Amino acid sequence: MNFLFIIGGLLLLIYGGNWLLKASVALSLKLNISKIVIGMTVVSFATSAPELIVSLKAALNGAPDLALGNVIGSNIANLGFVLGVTLLFGAMKIQKSFYQTDWPVMMLASGLLYFFLTGDQQIVRYEGIILFSLLVLFLVYLLRFQKTSFEEDLPEVEAVLSVPYLLFYLGIGGVGLWAGSELLVAGAKSMAEDFGVSQRVIGVTVVSVGTSIPELSASIIAVIKKEKAISLGNLIGSNIFNILAVLGITSIVTPVAVSDLGLLSNDIFWMLGVSFLILPFVLLPKRFQLNWKHGFVLLVLYGIFIYRTL
Repeated sequence: MNFLFIIGGLLLLIYGGNWLLKASVALSLKLNISKIVIGMTVVSFATSAPELIVSLKAALNGAPDLALGNVIGSNIANLGFVLGVTLLFGAMKIQKSFYQTDWPVMMLASGLLYFFLTGDQQIVRYEGIILFSLLVLFLVYLLRFQKTSFEEDLPEVEAVLSVPYLLFYLGIGGVGLWAGSELLVAGAKSMAEDFGVSQRVIGVTVVSVGTSIPELSASIIAVIKKEKAISLGNLIGSNIFNILAVLGITSIVTPVAVSDLGLLSNDIFWMLGVSFLILPFVLLPKRFQLNWKHGFVLLVLYGIFIYRTL
């Protein structure tokens, strides 16, 4: 039953997030908001909505390890699992923005998270404000210096959605996210109790992989159709938003404390390690290109992480 709760919760989160994204972009276009601003703000926040709702719900329900495990595990899964599988389907060219902004900001955000957690084993409100403020500065920088990439990444959405349909998608998307988070958090907490493992283990494995499924499916479909494959920048951007937006907003609402020290002695080091490893992969041996060999190594590392965690 708990497994069905988790599957049902993930499905509601995936569909609810997609409906919310459609409605949010359509509403923004109706309000004549610039496509660049929509791509950088509305799309980014809407695609991070499932992780945000799950982490916020988990923290408020007294399951902070589930909230932290979801974010840290998702960041590992994005680069180890999603990027690894995607590279098996074809090589990926890397833009120079990778080392100019994307990777440095991801490492800065990851380092801040490590610093905040190792200090007093929790993220308090002022630390959440720092994280979210860094996100705002990052978006302002991108808006000023890297506008075009976001306009290219804007999903195709019906700008002619009538007001009733727009409100319907907004409503059903919000309800889907709420119901999905309820089912997922309840199922994950009960599963941890049934299997005698910590909520942190369920968070960094089952929950994090589940919330990374949309990125995986989008990546594989893009490669198979030989369309513009999902860029490494998109996955790194997801990692940045997970830390700065998801944990930033969650900790502003309520402090997020560590209960299972495995998050600090194991998981966060894997997140930092895999994040750092992408830099030499991009620069060596062939500059600005990742191939199936890199993907194989990433998948092996992700398998080792899961094995050590379980």
